[in-house]
Amino acid sequence: SPWTYHDNNGVLTGFDIEIGKLIAEGLGVQPDYEEVPWESILAGVDQNRFDLACNGVGYTEERAGKFNFSDPYVYTEAVLVVRKDNNDINTMEDLKGKTTSNSPNSTYAMRAEELGATVQYVDTLGETMMMLEQGRVDATINAKGSVDDYLREHPNANIKIVQTVAGEPVCIPVRRGAETETLIAAVNEILAKAREDGTLKDLSEKYFGQD
Repeated sequence: SPWTYHDNNGVLTGFDIEIGKLIAEGLGVQPDYEEVPWESILAGVDQNRFDLACNGVGYTEERAGKFNFSDPYVYTEAVLVVRKDNNDINTMEDLKGKTTSNSPNSTYAMRAEELGATVQYVDTLGETMMMLEQGRVDATINAKGSVDDYLREHPNANIKIVQTVAGEPVCIPVRRGAETETLIAAVNEILAKAREDGTLKDLSEKYFGQD
């Protein structure tokens, strides 16, 4: 949450779910969602299990060498989170030699490793926060929207945000190849229309509280 999650009735919902519906409607098809661990998402696109991924996938030059990406449909901020009693980590540069927790292959895990941290891999944000509160890791880098949502649901959580930085633009990846050029062009057209008519703004404000 607020990207992809199940509501109180168990219904799959969230910002990316609505973006997926928007794209499917523009293509004239019904969306068929498959829920998989994060580390399986891009591999599934590459192996033709999925036509596209709509799950907060940040654009990186490394990923762009393997996939065709749509234009960005949202811009994120990343936050550095530690336990409330941790006064040693105040900026990203303080992560050298520390331990963090993130989903495998996420841009946040990549960023932490580039900064010299050792990453312990988990599947969910809830697991990340549990490890952090229990002192099993020193910190985590994560999406500001997701952490803000977690803190709203867990106001007494023993964590604090110590730094906010720009994140990667979030895009739709599809398999690289000539056969996907028509698809990605159609996706870009749908996103452009949604940007122009205010739909992206409305969805952003609904799930993130801001444009």
